[in-house]
Amino acid sequence: MNVHYVVASRRRNAKCRAQAHSSSRFLAPRSRFSLTYPGNTQLLITEWFAPRSFSWQLPAWKTGRSLNAWMCRAESSRSGGNGSFTNDSMAWWTKRGAEDRALFPPQSIVEIKALACEIPARLGLPFSRLSHADIAGEAVVRGVVVSISVKTVWRYLHTDAIKPWTHRSWLFPRDPAFAERAARVLDLYFRFFNGIVLGPHDYVISSDEKTSIQARHRRIIGIGPMPHEPRRVEFEYERKGALAYLAALDVHRAKLFGICERTTGIEAFHKLVDLVMQQEPYRSARRVFWITDNGSSHRGEASVQRLMEWYPNAIQIHTPIHASWLNQVEIIFSILQRKVLTPNDFPNLESLEAAILGFQALYNQIAKPFKWKYTKDDLKKTLSRIQAHTDTGNQVRLAA
Repeated sequence: MNVHYVVASRRRNAKCRAQAHSSSRFLAPRSRFSLTYPGNTQLLITEWFAPRSFSWQLPAWKTGRSLNAWMCRAESSRSGGNGSFTNDSMAWWTKRGAEDRALFPPQSIVEIKALACEIPARLGLPFSRLSHADIAGEAVVRGVVVSISVKTVWRYLHTDAIKPWTHRSWLFPRDPAFAERAARVLDLYFRFFNGIVLGPHDYVISSDEKTSIQARHRRIIGIGPMPHEPRRVEFEYERKGALAYLAALDVHRAKLFGICERTTGIEAFHKLVDLVMQQEPYRSARRVFWITDNGSSHRGEASVQRLMEWYPNAIQIHTPIHASWLNQVEIIFSILQRKVLTPNDFPNLESLEAAILGFQALYNQIAKPFKWKYTKDDLKKTLSRIQAHTDTGNQVRLAA
């Protein structure tokens, strides 16, 4: 029994007819094929419209030639089509999927990915970032391809996880002693100082300030969450002032100390130090290491000497410049922002301070030390990656 698949030609007076004998079930899409099948029509309809789990064994016919032998072969070109006669007469395929996609030479694909990895300004485009449509259009303008769809661009970029429309803020380290200072902080987190294990009467404090915490009083009372409805917060608000939260975290005991002040400075930092150092076990401790950043309240060697004058057993350790991510108290500030300050709705500064100190009291009841896993080996890997980025950036600038 013969099955005739007739394929309409795109060119005038051109027809591509293929006749095949198959031992497998093969039914072509009706939108592309005209099917003549003088056999069991009920069986044919059942096979076409049955669910995927449905199975109906078709009669087996002898085949004199492989089904793939009837495929119309073609080579890819920069236009995304092929260079043979079969490009004009729509070839029928054994399956749909990768075969029905436009094909481009590897060199064109590489150039498209290179466009996606370029900064728009260097391409002469007035954009800050590129979309799939932008890349497709630029590839056509530059003659990389004759035409290409946005979906094809997406597929090529998706293969290598290239996302040119995203960006990440980055700050390259400028501290010449970055590695040395960072390693000292990491040693303290793992209870080492100058290669010696800390004793039972040595403590590590991580300290910093969260500045400009505003009290925003919403003009209308919000509505709580309901089924299928999130909480609603009024957009307009009145500003009722701002506070700074100065905090000190005992890294290994998970004890949090903090005060709220209208402004920051040396005096405010002194109050925080007094709050911690006048309590046991810090007052009688052998050494108390204070890890701070390089803010104006505790910057430089003058701050180190000033802290020792306040409390002889206090030793200040500075993080590298622009390395607040090494300071564990920043994790506390992140939790505070998410759990207490967002959404921000406080009628006055007193209620804002009460909320912050209430969070601090609850934290001291339930908290455990952070499981810090970032080591000096991880630091070396990070610095190596940063150096590679720096070298690449320098090469690009020289090339430009």
